[in-house]
Amino acid sequence: MEQTSISNDGSTLRMIVRGVEWVGNDFDGLEPSTTPDEHAGFTLNRGDLCACELSFDIPIAVVDANGTTTAQLAVELRLGHPAPEGALSEIFLRLTLSWADTQIAGSGSSGWFEDELLEIQQQLPATTYLRACINCQYSDYSPAGHMMFGDMMCLRSVKDAYLRARTKNELWPVFKRSDGPVQETHVCDEFVRRIPGTGYRG
Repeated sequence: MEQTSISNDGSTLRMIVRGVEWVGNDFDGLEPSTTPDEHAGFTLNRGDLCACELSFDIPIAVVDANGTTTAQLAVELRLGHPAPEGALSEIFLRLTLSWADTQIAGSGSSGWFEDELLEIQQQLPATTYLRACINCQYSDYSPAGHMMFGDMMCLRSVKDAYLRARTKNELWPVFKRSDGPVQETHVCDEFVRRIPGTGYRG
C-alpha cells in the first residue's frame, strides 16, 4: 500500500507514487510524466496506470435544512489488468457520501461517477441535494459519450439555448458554444439546482 495525495486544479489530476508523477483528466487515464523504472511494479494499459486500487476523498457541498455543508465523498476505485482490445479486466467504482451522522453509498454497479452520484442523490431527502455540477441545471454530457469523471460540459453561458435543446441535432451547436468541460464534483457561483425534465439531459 502506498500513501499519496491527488491534487486537482479543476481539470488536471496529479499524484506521485514511488517517485513517479501521474497526470491525467480522469482517474482511469493517469499517465506517467516520465518513464517509470521497469522494476517499480507499475502496470500500464495503453500508457495509463492500471492493475491498482485507489482510495481517496473528494470534498463536495451538500445543502440541507441547516444550510450548506462540506461533505466528504469517499472514492473506491479498482482498475483491473490489461485485457484484449485495450479494455481492462475490471473497473469497480463506489462512492460514499458522509457528513454529520449521515453516510450514503452508491451501488458500485456502473463504473461511472455520473451514475454513482445520481444514486446517492436519489437516496437523499427531497430538500437535500449535492451542490455540484452533476446537479446543475446548466451542465450536460455529450450524446457521443463521456469519460468516467470530469467530462461534463458547462453551459452557463448559453443557458437559454441549452434549455430549448431537445434533440442531439439541437444540442451540438449549443455544445460548440459551451464553457468547456467541468468535473461532476465542481461548483461555481452560477449553480442552479436541476429541474427534472429540462434540457437535453432531462
